[in-house]
Amino acid sequence: MQNETIGKEKLLGFLMQADKMLAGKIRVNAVGGTGLTLLNAKDTTKDIDFDFSKEDEKEFKKALSRLPPHGLRIDFFTDGMIFSQKLPKDYEKHCVPIKTNLKNTQLFSLNPIDIIATKIGRLNDRDIEDIRACIEKFRITKKQVEKRGKQIEYVGHEETYKSNLEFVLKNFFKKKKNP
Repeated sequence: MQNETIGKEKLLGFLMQADKMLAGKIRVNAVGGTGLTLLNAKDTTKDIDFDFSKEDEKEFKKALSRLPPHGLRIDFFTDGMIFSQKLPKDYEKHCVPIKTNLKNTQLFSLNPIDIIATKIGRLNDRDIEDIRACIEKFRITKKQVEKRGKQIEYVGHEETYKSNLEFVLKNFFKKKKNP
């Protein structure tokens, strides 16, 4: 397991190497801190988190097997099932395209609201930091988080997600002062 962090340049360099090994075109959705790094909302990520269709994941793994060892930790998610959260079916429609020179890889980041929604389930210190960065950088509103959070399917103890969502809604948004 690696100890160093991964910045946008290193991440795109790694994807460039993998892209050259692909037999055809695929779509990659960056998740979590990886997405935030590509969206310039944070400088680095500790690992690489990608979401794919089943077919594209298979192709990406084949491409990786053709690369020399890279030492990067990569987490694979499929069809919007991110950790214990299942994103709504329309999540890819809301993804943000990332401009690159990649030939075979269409690179996207989850929409910042969906990044927040996927981090609410676990809500550890890094997740809290990332949620705050998302809210600040992208001017996410309480109403947006509440609406999307209620569309998430949580696999596991549903009350945990609901409780974490309420915590975020209560504590992460500045209260408006009455004039």
